[in-house]
Amino acid sequence: MPQRHADRSVVSRLPHRILLLAAFLGGGSWLAMADEPSPLELFEQRIVPIFKSPNPSSCVQCHLASVDLKDYILPSSRETFLSLRDQGLIDLDHPERSKILHLIAMGEQDSDALARRIHAKTRQAEYEAFAAWIRACCADPNLRSAPALEAANRAGPRVDMTVIRHNRKDRILDSFVRNIWSQRMRCFPCHTPAEIDPSNPAHEVPARRHAELVAQHGARMNIFQATPQETLRRLVANSRKPRADRLPLINVNDPLQSLLLLKPISRVPGKDAEGNLLPPSHVPPVTHGGGIKMHKNDQSYKAFVQWLQDYARGVQDGYRSAADLPADDWVPTEQVLRIAQTPVTWPAMSIVQVFVHPADQPPDSPPVAFTQGVVTPRRMFNGALFLIAPGGSDSGATPRLAPGTYRLRVFIDHQHRLDADPTALLHHAQDPDAETVITAKWEEGFKHAEVVPGSQFSTR
Repeated sequence: MPQRHADRSVVSRLPHRILLLAAFLGGGSWLAMADEPSPLELFEQRIVPIFKSPNPSSCVQCHLASVDLKDYILPSSRETFLSLRDQGLIDLDHPERSKILHLIAMGEQDSDALARRIHAKTRQAEYEAFAAWIRACCADPNLRSAPALEAANRAGPRVDMTVIRHNRKDRILDSFVRNIWSQRMRCFPCHTPAEIDPSNPAHEVPARRHAELVAQHGARMNIFQATPQETLRRLVANSRKPRADRLPLINVNDPLQSLLLLKPISRVPGKDAEGNLLPPSHVPPVTHGGGIKMHKNDQSYKAFVQWLQDYARGVQDGYRSAADLPADDWVPTEQVLRIAQTPVTWPAMSIVQVFVHPADQPPDSPPVAFTQGVVTPRRMFNGALFLIAPGGSDSGATPRLAPGTYRLRVFIDHQHRLDADPTALLHHAQDPDAETVITAKWEEGFKHAEVVPGSQFSTR
């Protein structure tokens, strides 16, 4: 008979008066200890089922991938406790303050009320199981003072913490806001019902057009919802239900084949023999009832690709270290750079990136903004600026580049690097093709674009 069970049998055979006396002298603590499950029993009863469950833990509420509560559990109760203790995830003197419990409970702070409700039951069960087991372990002096485990034997995610933070859903949402939600008005009014104001006379025709499209094609027209959070949730839900007759809006297996990217760069459908417009296609070659809303290889296309590729790789747990991660530091603005009459050495239809540097810094200092576009047959270049802001945008602040004197450095994609990697930044791989220094107001909107004559650039 196991010692623990034997002790309980002895207790049950003691005369009642001896038990009362023991309870009186010891304040009941001895009896409470006899009835309290051991750390091993709690581990087997409540922690092992979490480890063996085929379902993901509540970590999926906040993370796309890279971390699961199972990662912190080892085969034995003792090893699991020591592993958590040695990593600072358990507070020996205040078990209820243990960091592992804080991490489990973080889902309660999620701003997404629906996600909180969906995961509440799992989160509560995990928290209560770990809290009871940690409390029992911390009450065992042998466990408290046991030698440390070797670092190689400790449990935990097998990726960098930077990867875990990168795959947090709040960061994914922030990136979605900057790279895609910020471009939603390109899709007005067909896919943006929340942007239609019934009280605005100027929206009367757009509202009618939107109603006609919904009547014809259904609620799938409403891609952009009232908030970016709700929009992203619906996009993800849609893309988890593959269909043979259409590409998914977000294609995690091939991000460049996402309808969210292909539709706005596609032309209107052709016509049948009788001259009637054909229905739009949702498989290659994709066509779009609204026609072209952004051009392939412009700054918006680059932003869409950046987010789609990052999301897909995150979902597939494709990041292993900080070196694998994209910078994710692009912040779109409404400030536009226009180069008029580009130099004849810039081939028509070539892809150009322009990087903006403070003029009082060395030419090779890190840029503060960039844009990308195509040289038109009329030798014109237009591009809205992206600020390069490590850590993303400031909350609530309208991103903009301050007026001042700046150096512009131009890079032409001679080697077609962007065909292989649409998110690439050329200044990492080649010397500039042209440079100039400007004093710019950087006002907002295409009507107030900062216009620079091509003749002003010194070229190689």
